[in-house]
Amino acid sequence: MIQTVVKRDGRVVGYNEEKIKAAIRKAMLSTDIGEDEALIQKIADRIGMTGNARMTVEEIQDKVEIELMKSARKDVAKRYIAYRDQRSIARRAKTRDIFLEIIEAKNNDVTRENANMNTDSPAGMMMKFASETTKPFVDDYLLTAAVKQAVKNNYLHIHDKDYYPTKSLTCVQHPLDRILEHGFVAGHGESRPAKRIETASVIACISLETAQNEMHGGQAIPAFDFYLAPFVRKSFVEEVKNLEQLTGQDLSHLYNADLKDYLRKDLDGLEGEERLLQHAINKTVGRVHQSMEAFIHNMNTIHSRGGNQVVFSSINYGTDTSAEGRCVIRELLLSTYEGVGNGATAIFPIQIWKKKRGVSYLPEDPNYDLYELACKVTARRFFPNFLNLDATFNRSEAWRADDPKRYEHEVATMGCRTRVFENRYGEKTSVGRGNISFSTINIVRLAIEVSNIKDKEERIARFFEKFDDILDLTARQLNERFNFQKTALAKQFPLVMSVLWNGSDKLDRNGTIESVINQGTLGIGFIGLAECLIALVGKHHGESEEAQELGLKIVSHMRSRVNDYCEQYGHNYSVLATPAEGLSGKFTKKDRQTFGIIPGVTDKDYYTNSNHVPVYYHCSPRHKAKIEAPYHELTRGGHIFYVEIDGDATHNEKSIMQIVDMMDQYNMGYGSVNHNRNHCPNCGYENAEKNVEHCPKCGAKFETIQRITGYLVGTTDRWNSGKLAELNDRIVHK
Repeated sequence: MIQTVVKRDGRVVGYNEEKIKAAIRKAMLSTDIGEDEALIQKIADRIGMTGNARMTVEEIQDKVEIELMKSARKDVAKRYIAYRDQRSIARRAKTRDIFLEIIEAKNNDVTRENANMNTDSPAGMMMKFASETTKPFVDDYLLTAAVKQAVKNNYLHIHDKDYYPTKSLTCVQHPLDRILEHGFVAGHGESRPAKRIETASVIACISLETAQNEMHGGQAIPAFDFYLAPFVRKSFVEEVKNLEQLTGQDLSHLYNADLKDYLRKDLDGLEGEERLLQHAINKTVGRVHQSMEAFIHNMNTIHSRGGNQVVFSSINYGTDTSAEGRCVIRELLLSTYEGVGNGATAIFPIQIWKKKRGVSYLPEDPNYDLYELACKVTARRFFPNFLNLDATFNRSEAWRADDPKRYEHEVATMGCRTRVFENRYGEKTSVGRGNISFSTINIVRLAIEVSNIKDKEERIARFFEKFDDILDLTARQLNERFNFQKTALAKQFPLVMSVLWNGSDKLDRNGTIESVINQGTLGIGFIGLAECLIALVGKHHGESEEAQELGLKIVSHMRSRVNDYCEQYGHNYSVLATPAEGLSGKFTKKDRQTFGIIPGVTDKDYYTNSNHVPVYYHCSPRHKAKIEAPYHELTRGGHIFYVEIDGDATHNEKSIMQIVDMMDQYNMGYGSVNHNRNHCPNCGYENAEKNVEHCPKCGAKFETIQRITGYLVGTTDRWNSGKLAELNDRIVHK
């Protein structure tokens, strides 16, 4: 006897024979003969009595078809089958419409969900087809009913849900030294250890590209300068040996010469061994420069994930003070400044300068000159971004200035903002670790739902009650996904789970990744703090001290609960200031449909990025820093601080330095500077004028570089409507 029914959305409900009778009756009424109430009841009784205790909707409908075909009313059976087919087609109509939009290369929020993805290309289209058909599978078979309902009701967003069935992890900071020193085998190819700077540069590219195909997020190198420095010396020795062959002299005593720096100099006026030494240095610098050029070029042209997008890559550097490390940094910055192709700004890798006292903070520090160069490059090329290692939460008690591997105790970040450092289940480091998965809570919707409560204290109290419920659900959802991910086999990720992820070298290739996966983090993110505060108290945190106090209370509460989840589930949970790209408009659009247009809340096409002061709010960089700074310590899963500056930044490098210094003054972790930069792809001409589409020199259409959520995009053609609306609202901070 049937007792419960499993609906298509996974919910389990009590059996109701009236629904069977209604469906049969509808089919009968569409025939010439009409309905037969006795037959309807007979079929309903037979199905109810002979069915299993729990059945799916489809199984019950199959039994109805069989009973109708066995009866004298074959005409009703045909109508019932036709009706089922029509309903099935209707359920698939949404998928059909999405496919047609992809096929026709329409520019909309489905095809422009990720600005780094070209969904107009065949490979990009295939990726999008797979993505849109995988998401319903996840809903039907991998999510609990409660989680699915939370997603449906716009409380929760599961990032990279289309990758859920693959069991892949989000991102990893590559311990590149393991690969450069020992080589690696991944899939069908293998790489030998590097011997010279050119090879090291190429292997760095291969590592990033290979891992990108095994993961669903970004790839980063935590200490690019330290990792490549040894190969500068090896290349120098190679040049000295070339001179030995050319001159017939024994120059082996120069192999380990104490070089203060690798600087190109004119050979005129130099004689003897001094001339030979400088010649070897000049040749080495030239090779390093070409290697950095090649690295940048490759990271902007090598495609991954089926060929539809370049590798979402980041590199951290700036604290290696050795002559070789400084050479890598300098030539990387100079190559970045020159640009790629016809002088275009390189979109990838996202570059992150690690600034630290005693290294590059003051003019007397050894890398201060390179820090000045980094600011000059940023003024033209937007990169590097800046990571403040002196922020209280970015420090490590294990860091020592004389430690040759001190980079292992320096925080590193993914360029978009993802941060992994603290670790309850292993060494505190960024190296060899990454995010496992993350989900984002729509705190704006929670605030809207209680905004009609007149008493402020009661309104806010009710908000926190609802917030606790969705936080609990999100923690459970991430734990459920973790338990699914940990069943993946090491062989499914040939590079990540053999070399890159900490502890992976000890895994059995045919065993699971369960023993090492907990080195990573599970991120609980949030979006739209500004709109949330407006819904709760009428103003956002940039314009009201009361709102700022409440904003800090909300995120502090989130941080406290996340610490509880670490203990409860035994994971590295973290709070993430979500880098809202496709999500920025998704949440808003649904909330507007439900609640209508609410001034300051749903009246735009986007919710404000995480804890940022709204992009349309007029304020100074210092005011913005003062407001956003306290949230950085609370959001250790990742955060970023933006400042929009006016005019031609290439003429105002000092302003870049002032903003970076301000990050240190306010204990901020990570930030970047936005400005306007137009580039002509035809003649290479550049300027900083706004609202200018064509080059004044040759008339070609300008490429206008813009930062979307931490990374750059050379065209806004791939931006979704929410981010385009936000871009149009951005104002200069002054």
